[in-house]
This record gives sequence, C-alpha cells and structure tokens, in this order.
Amino acid sequence: MASYPKKNAPRESAVEPDLDDQVPSVEEAVAAVVEPAAEMQESVRTALDKSVTESRAAFARVKASADDAASAFEVSVAAAKDGVLAINAKALQALRANTEASLDFVKASFSVKTVSELVALQTEFARKQADAMSAQAKDLGALARKTMLETIEPVKEQVARAFKIVV
Repeated sequence: MASYPKKNAPRESAVEPDLDDQVPSVEEAVAAVVEPAAEMQESVRTALDKSVTESRAAFARVKASADDAASAFEVSVAAAKDGVLAINAKALQALRANTEASLDFVKASFSVKTVSELVALQTEFARKQADAMSAQAKDLGALARKTMLETIEPVKEQVARAFKIVV
C-alpha cells in the first residue's frame, strides 16, 4: 500500500531551482515560435505555388483538348453539311430523270395504235424505271455512307487523341 504523508508532518525541504534559468526570455520565446512558423509558411507557400503551377498546366491541357474537340466538331459539321447537299443534289437529279422518263412514256403512249403495243411499252418502261431506281438507290446509299464516314472520322480521331487510343 502506498503511504501518504500526514497532514501535519514536516515537509522535507528541497532546494527550489532558480526559475530564471528555466523560463526563456520573451525574445527567445518569440524566436522559438517565429522560426517554425516561418518554415511552415514557406512550405505552405511552396506547396501552393506547385499546386497553382500544376493547375495551370492541367487547365492548359484541358483547354487545348477542348479546342481540338471543337475543331473536330466543326470539321464534322462541315462534312455533314457538304454531304447532305450532295445527297440532295443527287436526289433532285434522280427525281428529274424519273420525271423525264415518265413524261417520255406518256408521250410515247399517245402514239401507240394497239393495246399490245401499249402493254409492251408499259413493260419496257417499268423495267427501265426499276433498273434506274435501283441504280439511284445504290448511288444515294453510297453517297450517304461516304457522308457518314466523313462526318464521323474527325470526331473519332479526336476522341482517340484525347484518350490516347490507337485506332
């Protein structure tokens, strides 16, 4: 068991140390606080400078990537516009050819003398129109495919560059 000194027991006299030796002066206390604070400020400043530099570099990369993407979309839209104009021109050309063929058929049908000549003329016209429409559909399909590829290619290349994927 621990024994505790009694209340009225005489205390041992110990030599009390000189407090002036243990307590630093105000200047020493300030210096002891200021030096680590200055080191902390410098390390925080260095970290912030590094962070700002890295953020600026990242922003520059993102901005360049966004500019490249915008350019790719502009090229893509221009290709789509040109393709649609070409498809419309081809469709109008087919419409004109079909209309002229129909008018020629009507003119020729007025000059027939018998029903058998009219049936032969109608059969020939239908065969020619089927061939013509098949060729027109193939041409329009090929033009639409070409337009689609030209429209998608710039965006596809930009996405590949942005994600560094080899296509």
